[in-house]
Amino acid sequence: MSDYLIKNAQIVSEGKTFISDVLIRNQRIEKIAPSLQVNFKVQEIDATGLYLLPGVIDDQVHFREPGLTHKAEIYTEARAAVAGGVTSFMEMPNTVPPAFTLELLEKKYDRAREVSLANYSFYLGTSNDNLEEIKKLNERKNEICGLKIFMGSSTGNLLVNDPIVLDNVFATSEVLIATHCEEESIIRANYEKLKAEKGILEPADHPVIRNAENCFESSFKAIQFAQKHNSRLHILHITTEKELQLFSNMLPLEQKRITCEVCVHHLIFTAEDYATKGYLIKCNPAIKEGFNKDALWKALLDDRLDVIATDHAPHLLSEKGYLRNEKGKLVPSDTATYENSHAGLPLVQHSLALMLGYVKEGKITIEKVVEKMSHAVARCFQIKDRGFIKEGYFADLVLVNMDNPTSVTPESLYSKCGWSPFEGETMGVTIEKTFVNGHLVYGNQGFDESIKGQRLSFNR
Repeated sequence: MSDYLIKNAQIVSEGKTFISDVLIRNQRIEKIAPSLQVNFKVQEIDATGLYLLPGVIDDQVHFREPGLTHKAEIYTEARAAVAGGVTSFMEMPNTVPPAFTLELLEKKYDRAREVSLANYSFYLGTSNDNLEEIKKLNERKNEICGLKIFMGSSTGNLLVNDPIVLDNVFATSEVLIATHCEEESIIRANYEKLKAEKGILEPADHPVIRNAENCFESSFKAIQFAQKHNSRLHILHITTEKELQLFSNMLPLEQKRITCEVCVHHLIFTAEDYATKGYLIKCNPAIKEGFNKDALWKALLDDRLDVIATDHAPHLLSEKGYLRNEKGKLVPSDTATYENSHAGLPLVQHSLALMLGYVKEGKITIEKVVEKMSHAVARCFQIKDRGFIKEGYFADLVLVNMDNPTSVTPESLYSKCGWSPFEGETMGVTIEKTFVNGHLVYGNQGFDESIKGQRLSFNR
């Protein structure tokens, strides 16, 4: 592995931006100082005018392996991740079979060790009958990111909404519990009512069926269980103004027992966008009315929302109810229906660029973006030696050109599903280079796949 000396970068870390050099040696950041000189061989990179950020840590992705590899694979999605400046990911258990046992979970780690260009961790899934596996997880809390509960919006044994089972899980788990909070009974009642009234449903009906009440009731329930047992709870993809009253900014992140996440698409889209984006932006929880987006932004900036993630969830265009016309444009298929359009969208390649676009608009500072996409994720999950530009830490780094816009085209996409809701748009920045563990894995729109990412470790 080569060593690198990055010269004259505008470093963004821990609330500050300053110009300095960075020496990368033996996978880690060895020295940060101006005008560094070394007496051994390094590859020198002139970063004048570029921003050097800690790599993004995405705490919620769906990479679909095993069992759903027609949509995505760990290899393809990790490749898309590093092209977007995401150097570490935490992947969800709703694969086929679901990762309900540590044995199945380890098979995912084995596969990632072989093919993932980014660093990785995988959640153990919660079922209605795997409490013994959760007990085993407690003994390995420094090796696995957490336990995932689908409290709504799932099927079969992945859906856990029995109060007795939930109480036992919260009482048992000593690791972080990440929850998808939606109330299945409210969703079903809303669907049946609207279906009876309209007959044929459309994309704009999604936030009516998966409404704010549905999200609030489930989040409130999860918090009650967590407070009862003093559990470490992390609620994923908050989407509503109403839910935000459940969260506080009164404590430093490290002292919080209950934290929450917002996803980039809920900061970008509103219910009005169903008119043009249709089922391409159908996701669970649903994108909702515009006042919710405004409230999410306010809570992000005042630290009630702790981290930014993607919930990257790729599906084939045909599964979304779309196809490409003769000009290569995305258009709805004649057979698309509300019921057969899958929920989820690919985002991992563009999350950082999208948020940096808001920096250029003056909506958020670059220091705050770094805090919410790197520092806070590392703190929230107690990730060892990552998420910051610090001497001694792993060199998970991203060089960004804030003055070079990038067009999103089908040819520019690396996710296996081959489409993006941002096709035809221009990102205001370019991800120039991505380092994972000191290895220059992505640069000049090319990859060096000779060295793979590593398994994340946790200080627990």
